[in-house]
Amino acid sequence: MFKISKEFSFDMAHLLDNHDGKCQNLHGHTYKLQVEITGDLHENGAKKAMVMDFSDLKNTVKKAILDPMDHAFIYDQTSERESKISALLQELNSKTFAVPFRTTAEEMARFIFNRLKYDEKLAVSAIRLWETPTSFCEYSE
Repeated sequence: MFKISKEFSFDMAHLLDNHDGKCQNLHGHTYKLQVEITGDLHENGAKKAMVMDFSDLKNTVKKAILDPMDHAFIYDQTSERESKISALLQELNSKTFAVPFRTTAEEMARFIFNRLKYDEKLAVSAIRLWETPTSFCEYSE
């Protein structure tokens, strides 16, 4: 069994409603995302001796994660405060991305894992999401 991984970077704004620290305020991060894929090598064809072509992985992550989330305000649609901020941003033609959970690194890592594994049918074995250069969350099943 082989594991391959590819790293990505994207920027996003968020806040944590009802947080007891400064993250209750609107702020942004440059996230680093590492997507790990597990599998056997292809035995034939153009992808012979590969688990997955890194270019194919890049295109899938770009479509499913980066395009909708990069430079967006990601918000918890169950939070009245965050939904109000999002509505104002949308009115001002700013990019937003709604999720049904609090936008912690932990929940976002799980969301990205599930979106890639189940929506995009990738053999994802782990997601590592750095919120800062020294702080990350890893999610796997």
